[in-house]
Amino acid sequence: MGMFSGRKFENSTKKFRWSSKKYKKRVLDLASKADPLEGTSQAKGIVLEKTELEAKQPNSAMRKCVRVQLIKNGRQVTAFVPGNLASKFIDEHDEVFIERIGGRKSRSKGDIPGVRYAVRAVNDQPIRLLAKGKIEKGRR
Repeated sequence: MGMFSGRKFENSTKKFRWSSKKYKKRVLDLASKADPLEGTSQAKGIVLEKTELEAKQPNSAMRKCVRVQLIKNGRQVTAFVPGNLASKFIDEHDEVFIERIGGRKSRSKGDIPGVRYAVRAVNDQPIRLLAKGKIEKGRR
């Protein structure tokens, strides 16, 4: 470390930055490339199938979910169906509106393993009002 070693120190710092996972992910923009929603918080998709996922320990519930193929890029994601008996209002080939569940670091929330999205509307009808019985399901 001499008096004029600033340039050498700066260059070695730049070189070893690439060993940092955080730096690499930010500079190469890997988070948005891997994201099925491509940076947006909501998207529309077509229901492929209805599934049930087992909750993590210590719970033993079967969480109602749907496999959705996104319209904008064709990727498939699993979305949670909130509400009591709300899954009976969703059929295959329905158009659903999904949004992110706000888990920590955009990971899955609560006891549902690997599910990062929730259904908000079915055929442009809010799932919350359908589950309460305030409106009927729209015909398409």
